[in-house]
Amino acid sequence: MPRVVLVTGAAGQFGSRLAAALSNDPNVERVIAVDLRAPEADLGGADFIRIDIRSAVLGKVLADAAVDTVVHAGVLSTRASVGNRSAMKEINVIGSLQLLAAVQATPSVQRLVVKSTGSVYGCGPSDPALFTESDQPDSPPLGGWARDCVEVEGYVAAFARRRPDVGIATLRFAHAIGPTVQTGMTHYFRLPVIPIVLGRDPRLQFLHEDDLLSALHRAAIADFTGTYNIAGAGAITLLQAAGLIGRPVLPVPAPLFGPVLGVLHQAGVDFSGQEVEYLAYGRMLDTSAAERSWGFIPKYSTRAAFDAYVHGAVEVAGATLDSTAAREADHG
Repeated sequence: MPRVVLVTGAAGQFGSRLAAALSNDPNVERVIAVDLRAPEADLGGADFIRIDIRSAVLGKVLADAAVDTVVHAGVLSTRASVGNRSAMKEINVIGSLQLLAAVQATPSVQRLVVKSTGSVYGCGPSDPALFTESDQPDSPPLGGWARDCVEVEGYVAAFARRRPDVGIATLRFAHAIGPTVQTGMTHYFRLPVIPIVLGRDPRLQFLHEDDLLSALHRAAIADFTGTYNIAGAGAITLLQAAGLIGRPVLPVPAPLFGPVLGVLHQAGVDFSGQEVEYLAYGRMLDTSAAERSWGFIPKYSTRAAFDAYVHGAVEVAGATLDSTAAREADHG
């Protein structure tokens, strides 16, 4: 069991919740949460240190606190918090490289957990029905968050050769969804009219936000190693998802689909080319390895996770309407 856990990405919606959950775990003595930005969420009993993981100061934090477990949840999936793609890549790739260098130089660290994504498999018309952890994609991601995660996983593999004494668990998550999580994908499904690729209805796979946190928490305090796909059971098609959220669809010819989503960036749909491909071809992950190796089965299926998101979206819309009515009453 870990004594001192350091969590990166503490200002993110998953890093903050993970730090708080670990701080309430009786098996953990201390949690240190780090990020370049101060978190808005409550970190529970975790100690927050405002630090850039690209800084050499991180090594001192690891050594002084005798950290034995590091959870790297700080790879950014959108550029919203940093302004542009260049800054996002700098934090994701160079930051991860510097983090691994600091961990390598810290003898007390004995476990590393990496939050990755199923998007590392890419998307394409010749994809297998289910991606296993050993599959090599025919259409690997060429840019964006997914490409950053491919590079990070490569650095982690190199780190594993230099520090074979460190147990490493890399979790490749399906797109997270639920009542509170905010991503480009959740904003996409809240559009008044949902653009889709003309003639296509891909199978989509989601993971409830609570299951994602549960998997990270379990990985932080357990001793299993390896790379694992994590996703809700089953699938729904894009048209089924649009029907569940109650939105009409707008079929768009494939060559225009990416540009249309680019225009929608102002609506919060911060998609890379990889997400565009996902909505064209879909992607399914084989999750049997996680169930077989460490007994992890998400509580929510893909459909149940999306239903929870739909219910949350309705509540958010209702709250927005209520607040608008209150403002109008105040000015009536």
